[in-house]
Amino acid sequence: MLLQLNKIFKWVNVGGSRTFLLRDINLTVQQGEFISIMGPSGSGKSTLLHIIGMLDDADEGEYVFADQNVFKLKEKQRSQLYKQHIGFVFQAYHLIDELTVYENIETPLIYQDMKGSERKAVVADILDRFGIVGKKDLFPSQLSGGQQQLVGIARALASNPKVILADEPTGNLNSKQGEEIMELFKKLNKEDGVTIIQVTHSEKNASYGSRTIHLLDGRVDQIVNS
Repeated sequence: MLLQLNKIFKWVNVGGSRTFLLRDINLTVQQGEFISIMGPSGSGKSTLLHIIGMLDDADEGEYVFADQNVFKLKEKQRSQLYKQHIGFVFQAYHLIDELTVYENIETPLIYQDMKGSERKAVVADILDRFGIVGKKDLFPSQLSGGQQQLVGIARALASNPKVILADEPTGNLNSKQGEEIMELFKKLNKEDGVTIIQVTHSEKNASYGSRTIHLLDGRVDQIVNS
């Protein structure tokens, strides 16, 4: 088991009353799974992904990741766990505009205190693997949307994470670029055994996963195995 959520609740207080973003979420994810999370806007998809990614806390419940009780960890320990095991891919790419492709991919490795020579080797390997060696000195603004998302995924993979969390990863791409990104995820999942959890509005993208979790009003409405 890679991670487990038990009875997760998340709410915000509005005018003295609670508005629930997530209600009683129970989820177990095994290493090597490919999971899609779907649901209408406001159903809690991104909130759930942010809790799994340790970017946000729940108000109630338990979260176990790699045998560690996440909510009981100190900030530093949690940050260490996150940097070591989780790669995030966002809809808006989140590349750093002032850094080149090479530097963007290298950034998470600097946070991991990896030695310079080792970083060089890892980045060279990733650039080669993604076929973007020729773009290493370009800045994000010089790339197409599809290329930027490719760099975003390359950066997420640089630190060799156990799981990639993708929030609408093809949301800003045309259908051909989107398909290329989904095929890449499929390959990473099948060949490298990377666990992938994606939030998507697209039935087609969801079908790449082995199961789809449908959320409605912050609850798990149904789980469909593909």
